[in-house]
Amino acid sequence: MKKFLPPIFLLVIIFSSFGLLALDMSEEEIIKGRKAIFEQNYGIAKKMSKEIDSGNISNIQNLAIKMGENYKNVINYFPENTKSGYETEALPSIWENKNTFNSLMEDASNDAFKFSEILAGLTNLEMKDMQKKLIWGKCKNCHDQFRLPH
Repeated sequence: MKKFLPPIFLLVIIFSSFGLLALDMSEEEIIKGRKAIFEQNYGIAKKMSKEIDSGNISNIQNLAIKMGENYKNVINYFPENTKSGYETEALPSIWENKNTFNSLMEDASNDAFKFSEILAGLTNLEMKDMQKKLIWGKCKNCHDQFRLPH
């Protein structure tokens, strides 16, 4: 596990800077940025599923860590001035329940990190079950509360 510490530390530094960059972006850039983060996390979850089928734990861990960092940083992409426009699918409930939304993003981040840590002792079927619970379940919960249906 120690060999993963430097890459994890580097990812934390890189993605922390993205959150700070969001403060200097236009409304359009912020909305497009958050959409890109969520789209990336969806792609990561799909890649995880394929990697689980292959049993490639190292790749799954790296994907889960990337997802966790994305969830931490996406919180910075919901300032008051980005409630509408630019084809956002965010519901007003994000700003009305900001603490709940932020908590959900933190929980999703923590669950992604947890998923990366517990993989080594799981069978492929157990990995799929844990991915459904820790990863896909968070996506559904957020969509149900904070995103326009589609």
